[in-house]
Amino acid sequence: MTTTDMTTEPGLDEEQQEAIENCVDDWFTQDRARDYVREVVAKSGTSFGPGMAIMSRPQREAMYAIYAFCRDVDDTADDVTIGEDVRLDKLQLWRDEIDALYNDDPNWLTSLALLEPVYAFNLPKEEFLAMIDGMAMDAAETMRAPSREELALYTRRVAGSVGILSMRVFGPNDAIADKFALTLGDAFQLTNILRDVAEDGARGRVYLPREYMEQFGVPVPVTPEDVPATLHHPALGQVCAALADEAAALYRECDELAVQLDSRAIRPARVMWRVYAAYLQEMQARGWANPLATVRFSKFKKLRLAASGLFG
Repeated sequence: MTTTDMTTEPGLDEEQQEAIENCVDDWFTQDRARDYVREVVAKSGTSFGPGMAIMSRPQREAMYAIYAFCRDVDDTADDVTIGEDVRLDKLQLWRDEIDALYNDDPNWLTSLALLEPVYAFNLPKEEFLAMIDGMAMDAAETMRAPSREELALYTRRVAGSVGILSMRVFGPNDAIADKFALTLGDAFQLTNILRDVAEDGARGRVYLPREYMEQFGVPVPVTPEDVPATLHHPALGQVCAALADEAAALYRECDELAVQLDSRAIRPARVMWRVYAAYLQEMQARGWANPLATVRFSKFKKLRLAASGLFG
């Protein structure tokens, strides 16, 4: 057993540190796991990258591990090279691995990288499981024009879970912090849905809510073959505009909640917030004549927006 590469993290007592060290052997080391999740983030080009960069090392390593977990389960849900049953089976393996993680017995690099953060930041197990449940909704290939209730459940699972986990890492841990995390997560997810209408449609998915489609006379897709008719309907832009108004209202609500939180603690969230809010503003300014057009920012622009969140 090798423990010389281990470092004692803030928030860990001696018993917790010993439990972590007992999980590490000469081949499967914590440092190797950290390197792995760091590489996942570096290769992804994620918009969350600038927010992670300004954190303390323990916070940054925690967020790298959380991101790598989310990326892995998301890639599993989106893997078109395997069947639905296989995707769901692989997600079940992740549920089993989360159980192993919380029993101090992780088996995979990503879960090993999560071990110290779970203790140091008191990360709730149920949020990891919620993320997996959300990805299972994707893997089941039924996400076509969900009802408002189904979309809210999906968003809570795939975005709210990340928000709660992230807020634990940032520091605030109370009802206001959770409300802020969930609201910002909803705003991010609706922004993603609007930005990726064409990309999701190519996978046979339409996350725009059924009620708006019915309101504006857009055909509700039932099968993947129905999706093109939905995406090319002339009223689809009205559906997107209505959902964009909802997202903008969520960002405004975040403004109201943020003033009740420690401004320094939520700086990483504010950095990410500026980038995502700018995506929404760009789409709204462009208009919805072509809702399939994709908005992308250069790395320089994302860094500039991140800086405005950090210093603005």
